[in-house]
Amino acid sequence: MNSPNSRTSPDTSTVHGIRLVVLDMAGTTVADDGLVERAFAAAADELGVDPGSPERAGQLAYVRATMGESKISVFRHLFGTEERARRANSAFEAAYGALVDAGLSAPIPGARKAVEALRAGGLTVVLTTGFARITQDAILDALGWRDLVALTLCPADAGGRGRPFPDMVLQAFLRTGAADDVRQIAVVGDTSYDVLSGVRAGAGLVAGVRTGAHGDAEFAAAGATHVLDSVAGLPVLLGL
Repeated sequence: MNSPNSRTSPDTSTVHGIRLVVLDMAGTTVADDGLVERAFAAAADELGVDPGSPERAGQLAYVRATMGESKISVFRHLFGTEERARRANSAFEAAYGALVDAGLSAPIPGARKAVEALRAGGLTVVLTTGFARITQDAILDALGWRDLVALTLCPADAGGRGRPFPDMVLQAFLRTGAADDVRQIAVVGDTSYDVLSGVRAGAGLVAGVRTGAHGDAEFAAAGATHVLDSVAGLPVLLGL
C-alpha cells in the first residue's frame, strides 16, 4: 500500500489506464462533521432506546464501525425486524435531511476542484452513498452538485445492496460504459467498507482517504492500494 508521500512516483501498475472514478460522498467528498451520529440519535429515539443506556452506546459503536455501509442494513442489524429497521431508517433520513437543509452540509476542501480536474483529464466520475436517494439528492442540491458528475448512485440503484458489496461500483461500470475493464476503475472512500467494495469489484486502484471514519490500519486490512490525506490529492496520484 502506498502512502501519500509516494505520489511523486506512483505505482503505475495501479494508476495506469484509470478511466472511471467512483467516489464516496459523506466523509470523502462531503464533510460529515458528526451528522451521521446526530441523525442516528433521532433513529434510536424513534425506537425508544434510552440515550444513557449501554444498549445505546453499543449501537453507536456499531454505527461508527460500519460507516460506509447501507444505512438500512445497519438498522436491520441493530433493530431486528424489518418494520423496526424501516422506522429507524425513516427517522434517520428525516433527521439527516433536516441537518442538510439547515446548511450543515459542506464539501471536503478541494473536493469539487478534484472532481473537475478528473473530468478535465477525460475521466468519468460517479458519486456513491450508503444513504437513501432522498438524502443523497438533498446533499447534491445543497452543494449545487447536481451537474457535477455523470452519475450518482445509492444502494437502491444497485438492487438494494450497498457497501461492502461491489454492486454500486459495478453499476457505475455498467451504466457509464466509461471503462472496458474493471481494472480501469478507481474507487475512493473514507471507510474500510468503501475499500472492500472496490476490492471486491476488481478495481485497479482502491484508495482510502483520511478525512472520515476510518484510518490507515482499517484501509490496509481491507486491501487498499493507496491512502491519501484527502480526495484533493487524487488528480496528482493519477498524473493529472
